[in-house]
Amino acid sequence: MREALAGLTVRGRAFLTAGVTAVVCAVVLDQSTLARVGVLLLALTLITVGVLARNRYRLTLVRTVTPQLVAAGQPARVTLTLANDGLAPNGVLLLEDQVPYVLGTRPRFVLEGISQGWRHSVSYQVRSDVRGRFEIGPMSVRVSDPFGLVELGRTFRTTVPLTVTPRTVPLPHIPLGGAWTGSGDNRPRAFATGSAEDVTVREYRQGDDLRRVHWRSSAKLGELMVRREEQPWQSRATLFLDNRVIAHRGQGIASSLEAAVSAAASIAVHLTHRGFAVRLVTATGEEPGSAWHVRGAALNTGPLLESLAVVQPVSQPRLDTSWLGEGAHGGLTVAVFGAVEPSDLAVLRRMQHHAGSAVAIAVDVDAWIGAPPGDSTPRLLGQQGWRAAALRPRDRLESVWQELAHSSTQSSRSQSTGVTT
Repeated sequence: MREALAGLTVRGRAFLTAGVTAVVCAVVLDQSTLARVGVLLLALTLITVGVLARNRYRLTLVRTVTPQLVAAGQPARVTLTLANDGLAPNGVLLLEDQVPYVLGTRPRFVLEGISQGWRHSVSYQVRSDVRGRFEIGPMSVRVSDPFGLVELGRTFRTTVPLTVTPRTVPLPHIPLGGAWTGSGDNRPRAFATGSAEDVTVREYRQGDDLRRVHWRSSAKLGELMVRREEQPWQSRATLFLDNRVIAHRGQGIASSLEAAVSAAASIAVHLTHRGFAVRLVTATGEEPGSAWHVRGAALNTGPLLESLAVVQPVSQPRLDTSWLGEGAHGGLTVAVFGAVEPSDLAVLRRMQHHAGSAVAIAVDVDAWIGAPPGDSTPRLLGQQGWRAAALRPRDRLESVWQELAHSSTQSSRSQSTGVTT
């Protein structure tokens, strides 16, 4: 009852005040007609309060977001499905869903005719130009009587995540160099034949197909051995993103870091579609859950883009190199760098030595704050053995990516003619 009285609207309080005033004036002036009006106003207000206080309504909410993974600038649709599982009608519903400001304004709805067994769906659209992971909800509900005298509030505590990934552009195919199992341009393939060192075998089991018997291993071990199921050997690529604060310029969506993240996302999609198993590494080391075998799912770029969607600038001055000691040397390394400091050169040399093939996009961060464009970072990377191309604010990523192919061709020509420096 206290909650219902506290939920009196301005109209409800006006009715209650007018009723009390009318009754008092009727007593003072001895006007029975005025007393009837006052009693009517009081009765209407108090009965409404009593009905809503005793009405144990049960509302259920199901919120869905389609799709839950969307690129920046693309819309997603939120659908709210409400149902009344109570035994009594609930009057009018006033809905307001909580939405982060980057996704748009808070949607509001008014629903009427809420009866027993009632079910209704409403939807609205959200859109963000900013990447990130956002929570949609909770939703607040206000139940009002048909006269608008009382409003009772409820809040659904459930939320639904929406991940906005960086913008991506399709990239042209270029030679990436290197050999199989890490840095080759070949598509994944399976080994079905070869020597005992080339295949994985196990003991023969009853029911195994005799065509899978590996006779060389059987003769060597003295017992019947069969080939295991053919295992696909997949090219591996490490995608490195320098997300240090000192390596970038500008703030917000127009910063050089956002351009670097968008470039990394485009490269991740490109490499995955070329058959590479890709892992993501940032200035703080390998991203959690970014193991190659996870990224090796057929054309599954979702986890990679989700990781890039939540990448934040870090304040540490040096690059973490713990990931370089994991696994065997070799493999393709594609890096997106910001500004390179002299203290980074040793790390760049080590990264290049660790990779079978090392290519880089160097974001010209000074151009993001209006400084004249320069080529110092690509030159420094080239001195450390990287194939590098500069990315400036007005450059198209597809063209910069194509420049890496020209750099590769020039490098190959220099090596074939014996040019030394």
